[in-house]
This record gives sequence, structure tokens and C-alpha cells, in this order.
Amino acid sequence: MTELHDLTALEQGALVRSGETSAVELTDHYLARIERAGREHGDFVAGAFAFLDPDLARARAREVAAVGPVGDGASPLAGTPTAIKDLNLTAGVPTAFGSPVFADHVPEVSDAVTLAMEAAGLVSLGKTSTPEFGSPCYTEPEGRPPAVTPWGTTRMAGGSSGGAAAAVAAGLVPAAQGSDGGGSIRIPASCCGLVGLKPTRGRISGFPMYGDPIGLATSGSIARSVGDAAALLDVLAGRRASDPYWAPEPSGTFLEATRRGPGRLRIARFVQPVIADVDVSAESRQAYEEASQLLAGLGHVIEDVPVPLPAEAVTTFETCWSVLTALSVTPLPPEKRDLLRPLTRWLGERGEAVTGPEFGLAIGRLREYAAGALIRLAPYDVVLTPTLATPPLPVGAIRNDADPAADFEAQKRFTPWTSAWNVTGMPAISLPLHWTAEGLPVGVMLAARPAEEELLLSLAAQVEAASPWRDRHPPIW
Repeated sequence: MTELHDLTALEQGALVRSGETSAVELTDHYLARIERAGREHGDFVAGAFAFLDPDLARARAREVAAVGPVGDGASPLAGTPTAIKDLNLTAGVPTAFGSPVFADHVPEVSDAVTLAMEAAGLVSLGKTSTPEFGSPCYTEPEGRPPAVTPWGTTRMAGGSSGGAAAAVAAGLVPAAQGSDGGGSIRIPASCCGLVGLKPTRGRISGFPMYGDPIGLATSGSIARSVGDAAALLDVLAGRRASDPYWAPEPSGTFLEATRRGPGRLRIARFVQPVIADVDVSAESRQAYEEASQLLAGLGHVIEDVPVPLPAEAVTTFETCWSVLTALSVTPLPPEKRDLLRPLTRWLGERGEAVTGPEFGLAIGRLREYAAGALIRLAPYDVVLTPTLATPPLPVGAIRNDADPAADFEAQKRFTPWTSAWNVTGMPAISLPLHWTAEGLPVGVMLAARPAEEELLLSLAAQVEAASPWRDRHPPIW
């Protein structure tokens, strides 16, 4: 029998609009699922959620139900439950940024992402787990269980939006927001068999923190279907007067883009890793080749191209990444710095050693590399690569507190493509098109020109229709 959580987020929203269910009923349904999963798989739930507040969620659901979806412009996701990443400010709700340093932190303001979801009538059940300051590509925060994929609970959910992906993949929320500075939406989407959408630079406001002077990071969607991901992007998208950069307005809604064909596209592809010298697993190669065949069968032209970024871009990216970590570490007093994970301390110290002129030159070089890549890829509508070099790894396979430098190198080998599209600012999406013989998901990644999310989502929806994954459910469901 089909239950509420078996439906897509859009289908659940449609039931709210028709009056067949309500925000209160949906919230109670998901809270009951989380409670049941907590009894049966306690560490899984604790790894997915950093904080849960059932009373606050129910109060919010009653508020939404009292108002109801308003007008034709109301979000089709109004009334559906969700959760907010522990990196995002939520007024009055604990926000620890995945770190014991901020264990008692309760913001007085909400950021643009939180405000947008509240304004659209979504109901947050709590905060999803993230690693310290969202830096690593795995979610193993200090003092908490790791976020694991429900497809194999000894395997990582990826990071840094690992808690959000684990929760969505297990049907504990229908869709969730994540953030992505080097792959942190697409990595967990691949590990958890989901759609993970990183939008173009400037599509979603970073108000009020604006803590990324390089423009690598953005929020985005984690969902079980392309339509749900598009509808959530419609909720999150929008600029504020204070934003340092922004994307042009789309021609309509992103959800509408999923309902029209993309036309015949010219698709570039490459499988050679960008940021690490690593052997790509047979499973990742198979997923890539099968996706190529699927796209060709849909009438698109597939062309092999060289890697569009030079090898020198890797060192420059690492300089910028370490400085971004230092921006979080440097203001901390010594007694707080002692609470940081070894990887965070190592990256922060590496960033603190970079001088102001060196950082400025690194930003300039990174922008030059991005410009070169955009010019090389301009003749193509979309670019295809694997999402990750391997299926989801065992928990702890990357983390190395004794040798943070080795930890960092292992992260690069696991994720040798994702950060390229953060550098260029291009929108990118991971799609769950392959599963291993063990039942582990393997994603493939599509990227489009800057600000062309509509085309990207149109193609992704076409791929989903041709090779649907909706009826696949993990053992934890």
C-alpha cells in the first residue's frame, strides 16, 4: 500500500492543496517515521539529524495549516516537511556548524535560505548533520554518529550535506536543502541514490553572512526526483539588494522547465579526473558509459573533450579552500581552537600562512582558470562526468585525524570532478542512474553553462523519464 512518504514532495504538496491531507498530518507522519527509525536504527537517525524539535515542528505545521497555500503563486511544496542544514542560521534554533566549538550557539537571525523555506510554507523538523564547518566530503562530526547511506549503513553518506541526503534517502523528509562549496550536495546525492542540484553562482542569496569571498559555495536541492529538486530551487532562488553577485531571472519556474523537452543537445564528456591522480573505479566508469549511451539514445550528440581545467588550478583551489577554513578558525580563542578537529586545525593553519597578496593572486588565477574552462566548454550545452571516483566508501575510510594532509588527499581522490563546477560557477546535478551488485548507488553528473539551470533540469527530467529510479528504496525505508 502506498503511504505518504512513498509519494514525491510535489505529490504530497498536491494533497495539501486538495485538502486530502494537511501540513499537520504530514508533519506527524514524518515525526512518527523518525521516532520509529530511531528505535530501530538509532545511530542512523542521530547521524542524519543534528537537532530535532517535534514540538516546534508541530507548532509551525499548525501555523501553515491555518494560513493554507495562498494564491496561484504559492509553492507547490507548501505544507511539506523538510529540514535545514546545520550550517544555515535558524533564529531561535541551535546551529552548531557541525562543531563542538558552537555546541551552545543559538542564532538570533535566520539566513536567506531559512527565510525562503519558511515563506514558502515548508515545515522544518530540525537541523541536518554536517561535518565541522562543512569542510570534508564525509559527514563524521565530532561526538556524534556518522551520517551513513541507507543503502548500506557501514558506508558513508558523503558530505558535507550528508545528514540531509541520509534523511531524504531514508524517507524521513521528502526533500531537503544542502550547500555545496566543492561538491557537498552532489557527493552525498551520489552516495545516497538521490538527485543533488548545485545551482549557478548567485542564484541563491547568501544573506546575511556572505562568508565566501571566492564564490565557490551555494545552497541547493537534495531530493528523490528531478521535479522535487526543481520545485525546491524555485523556493530557494532569489536575490537580495546586498548580494555581491546574482544570476539572471529564469524564463519561468524551474519546475516548468522539467515539463518541456530539452531539444537535441551537444554534450561534452570526460572521465579523466580533474583534481587528483586516481584510478576511476569500474562501477563509476560503467555508470558514466551507460549514461552516455542513454543520452545518445535520446538523440543527443556526445563528444569526448579534454579536461577543461589545467593541473595548476588544483594548487590554487587548495590555497583558496584553506583560507576559507581559516576565516572560521582565526577568530576563535585558543581554548576554542583546541576543540577543533585535526583536519580543521590543519587547514586553518595552512590558510593563516597565506599572505594577503598571495590570496588575492590565487583568487585572480582561479578566475582566469574558470574563464578558460568556460570558453573551452562554450560550444557545448551540457558536460557529462562521473560524480565520484568510487561507490560510497566505508565509514572512516577517508578520515585520518593522525594525518590531516593524508585525509585531504583522500578526499580529493574520492571527489576528483565535483569542485570544478564550483570554480566555474556552472550549475551541476548528480543523478542516481546506477547501482552496484551490492545495491550501492553510483551517480553521474551533468553540468550546464552558467545560469542555464532550466536546460539542465529539462535534460535531467528527460533522463529520469527514460531511466526512472523512483521505485528503488533502500533497506532503511
